[in-house]
Amino acid sequence: MITSFVSKLLFKINIKIFWQAPSLLLIISLLALLSNFQSATAENISSSDEALGWLKKMAVAPRSHNYLGTFIYYADGHMETSHITHLVGGNSEQEKIEVLDGMPRIVYRNNDEMKCYLPEGKKIYTEKRWFRKFFPDLLPQPFGNINENYQVTMVNRERVAGYESQSILLTPRDSLRYAHQFWIHVDTGLLLKVAVMNADEIIEQFAFAQLEINGEISHDIFKTDQIIDTSNWQTTNLKTMVLKKGELKWQIKELPTGFSKIIEMKRNLVGKPALIDHIALSDGLATVSVFIEPITENSTPLVPGFYSSRGAINIYVRILEDYKITTVGEVPLEAIKRIGDSVFSREFESTALN
Repeated sequence: MITSFVSKLLFKINIKIFWQAPSLLLIISLLALLSNFQSATAENISSSDEALGWLKKMAVAPRSHNYLGTFIYYADGHMETSHITHLVGGNSEQEKIEVLDGMPRIVYRNNDEMKCYLPEGKKIYTEKRWFRKFFPDLLPQPFGNINENYQVTMVNRERVAGYESQSILLTPRDSLRYAHQFWIHVDTGLLLKVAVMNADEIIEQFAFAQLEINGEISHDIFKTDQIIDTSNWQTTNLKTMVLKKGELKWQIKELPTGFSKIIEMKRNLVGKPALIDHIALSDGLATVSVFIEPITENSTPLVPGFYSSRGAINIYVRILEDYKITTVGEVPLEAIKRIGDSVFSREFESTALN
């Protein structure tokens, strides 16, 4: 899901609008009709080999080049500016992302180990990154099954942040995903800009405003103990327990076409007192997370249904027995509901049979 990277790291759901279920079903039907009209032309058309080659180059680029610059995130009238520094060497990657607007936030990454610093509250959150999905690193490596779910075509060449880029369009082959347009640096393959679209409407964008590629970067930038005095800060380690396939009692009966399960785990999230169950899905580009947690006496009162977050993210909450199932993803409402409604527990099914 392409969204503000700090929101992804902390998995905070910022609910702004609640839609009642009966009217939501009508909205889903209308969106499906519009999406089907758009995707009908893409359903049986092969992708351009040249365009797929550009995507493969884009998938490798963030792991191959040093870069530093300023990028802008824009969605729903909200704009957020961040500065990024990325250093590669051998099998090592280091990264620093500092949000320049609003509440100060700084994220440091050493390979898959991440630390988020919140200076105002003097708090540090640590977490292992389980899936690559932060601008400009948006595609998995090795390259996945994008061609099965999107028609990939060449568009044109444009200048972005002073660099020549090749524009690539990904048109969904069904109504279960959004269209994407990528602007890829011609020389290195680094992603310079991305737009997420619902039909002809741009619902989310990331773009570099200033960028330097393959320049000299000092390792001192990543020495947090020399930059921030954290002697009286509170550190929270967000633990993750990765499980074997099928080990989690919660499963998904029918995955939507093109989606596959990429990980099952138990993890603790910010504000949650205990580990909760988490299933993550992907279609090679879009990601969807399903969180399952028990409902207790101290739980916040729940209203099942659909919620809207910023940009491409949609949220669907469902109650099953004494559990809350929250499905969050950068896909249309139809896909979110289909996934959320397919979640079941083997424990409940065996009880029903008896």
